[in-house]
Amino acid sequence: MAEYSWALTDKDKKIAELKAEYYALTEADKLAKLREQFEKDYADEKYEDNPKIFVYTPTYNRGELLRDRALKSVLNQTYKNFEYLVVGDCCDDETEQIVKEYGDERVKFFNVPQRAWRYPPSAENHWLTGPVVAANTALMMADGKWIARIDDDDCWVEDHLETMLKFAIEGNWEFVSGALRGTRDGVESVVGGDHLYGDYYRIPYPNGDTSVYNPIIGGISTILFRSYLRYFEFNPDCWRKEHNRVNDIDYLTRMGLMGVRMGYLDRVELIMNPRPGADTIGSDAYRRDPDLAEKLFAF
Repeated sequence: MAEYSWALTDKDKKIAELKAEYYALTEADKLAKLREQFEKDYADEKYEDNPKIFVYTPTYNRGELLRDRALKSVLNQTYKNFEYLVVGDCCDDETEQIVKEYGDERVKFFNVPQRAWRYPPSAENHWLTGPVVAANTALMMADGKWIARIDDDDCWVEDHLETMLKFAIEGNWEFVSGALRGTRDGVESVVGGDHLYGDYYRIPYPNGDTSVYNPIIGGISTILFRSYLRYFEFNPDCWRKEHNRVNDIDYLTRMGLMGVRMGYLDRVELIMNPRPGADTIGSDAYRRDPDLAEKLFAF
């Protein structure tokens, strides 16, 4: 039986604390410098300019799922000026062949050449940290004015890129996200975004000031953002934290805390269905059946 959780040590907690302090001390200044260098490139941008969008998917040995969901979804988009990079985390299945079979010059595959130790092996840690290396690799390879993310088991609505790009440009947003429709135990429901300062992320208002900038943030596979934000990494030590431990939650909350202008579109942009063999999505699938989670979700 696979173990679901892994007890954090005092050393883990200290490393997480130091990492959080590092991000807090450096990222806002880094953002200011990137804005000074690149924001002028977006000043007069129009949707009609047809800017290139870099789309990426981190994956590991899920070629068929990737083909049936994310790949098909991206290629069916109404917005056509994109490059799509699938980054395999040292895949040794048929993922590369499946990507290349499409014969579309916009679609590319890169395989991380080796896997080193990253975290103690448990189903929970796979969920918390698994995609980080592949995601950071993709960001460093990004080539486009905007960047979007879709996970291998997700499906966008057909006009997702078109709609989010228009929304971002019209609102002068640096980073946008939206709602999703998910299925748990056969029941569909719409999952909206959550405020940065609120119960979901468990981040208290600074000094109790409820007037501070408090963006709504949607799911990771709904995001679209300006390409200069690619210089901010997913946290490889997120598994060591005591809350907001999932890699995408750590990443999204840091974006908000550093002051990235984040817009939220209250429209379903993404469909999330259980993976084959599972009956629910997200962390629920890990907790319910760690052995199945190891098979279906592991990085």
